[in-house]
Amino acid sequence: MAVPSHTELFNPTLQAIKKLGDSASNAELNEEVIRNLKLSEQDLAQPHDPRQTEIEYRLAWARTYLKIYGLLDNSSRGVWVLTTKGKETERVNPKEVASFARNRPSTKKIKGDAPGLIDSNEKIDITEVVEVVLEQTWREKLSRILLEIDPSAFERLCQRILRESGFTQVTVTGKTGDGGIDGFGLVKLGGLLSFPIIFQCKRYQGSVSSKIIREFRGAMIGRADRGLVITTGTFTRDAKAEATRDGVPPIDLVDGEQLLDKLKELRLGVEIKMVEEVSIAPDWFKNI
Repeated sequence: MAVPSHTELFNPTLQAIKKLGDSASNAELNEEVIRNLKLSEQDLAQPHDPRQTEIEYRLAWARTYLKIYGLLDNSSRGVWVLTTKGKETERVNPKEVASFARNRPSTKKIKGDAPGLIDSNEKIDITEVVEVVLEQTWREKLSRILLEIDPSAFERLCQRILRESGFTQVTVTGKTGDGGIDGFGLVKLGGLLSFPIIFQCKRYQGSVSSKIIREFRGAMIGRADRGLVITTGTFTRDAKAEATRDGVPPIDLVDGEQLLDKLKELRLGVEIKMVEEVSIAPDWFKNI
């Protein structure tokens, strides 16, 4: 089965969020849809760009179309929820959803370079498109920078992220041939309990395989009870399953999308400028 188009993902996305309790994060929605579609590993690994797969990219646009149609809404933290209309809708006609977006009175034609899933002559809600395009733009730029920096600089960046996230005694080994171990850190819980973490930094354009996860776990056994792998790329389905396999030390995974989100959250190399909007209330002056 080839990767479905964004319109073919409308109903799988709607069904997935209903199953997850009418709300879900991007990652939860993606995982649930992918699980139900039963795509092959080759299809799942097909890249769109260094930080995300083609299926993830198309799912993002599917959510945007469903939002325009009034079935989904999302918070500033990236949590998607069903609207009242969405809760009452079991299935949609994909052509109807696409047509609605194209023919809304408030829509405009997109000019110039448009996202790959949208024809540059297609009408769609320009506000929604601008939001998605701007989001894609800063992510693509930051992703390219992360792939261009020196490997040792990327390790130091991961070290800084962990420190800013509350880890202590974070050190980078700077060694090779140690089973992929790049550093160590200590996590404290409630100021009372602490446990060591071993981490690995993968500056990848593709997907991290289950073999890499297994080798990393083999290197960490006896040194720490939990591991962390941070990558600029993605993780295969088998890698995710291996990371949480029963009976072995768990390994937490941070993919390229989560890495960018964390850099934005911590304001590490990312500046966020708030635009001030000034409006005038003429009636206020009349009532002085």
